[in-house]
Amino acid sequence: MFDTLIDKLENSTYITLETTPGHSPQFSPTVDKIDALGLDKLVDGFSTTDNPLAKLKYNALFAAKMLQDRFNKPVIATMSMRDRNKIALQSDLLGANEVDVRAILALTGDPATISDQPHAKGVFEADSSLLLDIISAFNSGMNYAGKPLTYKPKELYPFAVMNSYAKNPKTLQKKMQKKIKHGAIGIITQPVYDLENAKQLLELKEIANNECCGERKSAELILGVFPITKLRTAQFLAAHVPGINVPDNWIEALRIANANGGADEEYKVGFELSKKLFDELKEYHPKIHLMTANQFQIAKDILV
Repeated sequence: MFDTLIDKLENSTYITLETTPGHSPQFSPTVDKIDALGLDKLVDGFSTTDNPLAKLKYNALFAAKMLQDRFNKPVIATMSMRDRNKIALQSDLLGANEVDVRAILALTGDPATISDQPHAKGVFEADSSLLLDIISAFNSGMNYAGKPLTYKPKELYPFAVMNSYAKNPKTLQKKMQKKIKHGAIGIITQPVYDLENAKQLLELKEIANNECCGERKSAELILGVFPITKLRTAQFLAAHVPGINVPDNWIEALRIANANGGADEEYKVGFELSKKLFDELKEYHPKIHLMTANQFQIAKDILV
């Protein structure tokens, strides 16, 4: 299962779809929606998020297990540094390993100060590099303290994330190099909204891989795509989400659509822009992670 995913990442077309577990003790309704739309037949794998924005959600590792069991497709389970120290991180990885949840997206995590849980405190023993280092240790048969594990874990596949835009591109390159140095095999970007941005990121990735080649490490870049179908979404991303660049022409097109045709025209224009971008990116660099905030009909419309 995972060998096929990694082979696609390195040598072929690679499409994964993000799922966000809900504020609920049941993830099965989400799995059922994916099944009903046949999305499992349109992607190479899935991901599960881990309490994004520090809001309480269903566990990402359990959700990954459910998706894998239903569709026999690999799932990248997110693990946030915000909520676990190195003991909990390793314990979760040990349990997940036996049930074959072995692709892990290492994330530092949003601050606990924005949580919906009163007085929640972040752990943050380190940034996501610590989790990548733990995975490297596990793949060598040891825990992070260097003590051999009773049984060597099945191989783990570490992924990381990074911004898609910065005023100084050199900062993006340095962040890529750091993640590659700590063992990430795939780096998923924040949403990309134009082809030139994607080309720049791929150039930076090549430089980062070359800088790390002395350590015989490299990573593939996976372009994040988040369809925009509402003007207010475009405005919010542009104004309030660091590391993303929404082009002015997208915002203007959505503004005109909203003024002339209301919500329906706004959706139509936004979807057309998003679909065109997805198709362009897939043709240029067919390594894409699709994010739709569980709006799975939009995901299907983009993918077909």
